[in-house]
Amino acid sequence: MIIKNVVVGPLEVNCYIIGCEETKEAAIIDPGDNADEIIRIVETDGLKPKFIINTHAHFDHIGGVKEIQDHFKIDFILHEGDLFLVDNASEQATAFGLKPISKPEVNKYVNDDEKINLGNKSITVIHTPGHSPGCVCYYSDNNVFVGDTLFAGSIGRTDLPGGSYETLINSVKEKLFPLNNNTIVHPGHGPSTTIENEKKHNPFLK
Repeated sequence: MIIKNVVVGPLEVNCYIIGCEETKEAAIIDPGDNADEIIRIVETDGLKPKFIINTHAHFDHIGGVKEIQDHFKIDFILHEGDLFLVDNASEQATAFGLKPISKPEVNKYVNDDEKINLGNKSITVIHTPGHSPGCVCYYSDNNVFVGDTLFAGSIGRTDLPGGSYETLINSVKEKLFPLNNNTIVHPGHGPSTTIENEKKHNPFLK
């Protein structure tokens, strides 16, 4: 699997460009900002973007969606539980002292355990509410893209609208920890880790 990580925006979000080596079909995960840079990488590498898939809809993860969506004429895919966050994304941004963002149009919704085809690859949707109601993770080829559900040695915030600490902990333990121990965890901020590392060392999940 092709995996490229682009750190974007003032909150340093990990945007991931993933793709199928054989067909060059690609998906863009959490393009929170720096749309021009993301577009340049996709085009320079000869990738064929099929859709944007977001782990959740906080403003720092969707700030670049509309520009990329309009440029490539591709769908923006999200869990319906986070639609309310798309609707108030600009208010979120200005509350953090940042500029308003352009509201993207959500074209399709994903559900737990749904399969998304990307070239010869299959991506499994894992619904992991807690950081927000519609948080999802995307699993493919022993890689899981977890957004702000899980970090190396930490977990996502649960004090934002729709967040729940107990729900998040249950999501990680019941949905992510059953994955293979050597599964690579790609979080929404900070360095990658593995399921095994977080089982052993994450202080929030003991």
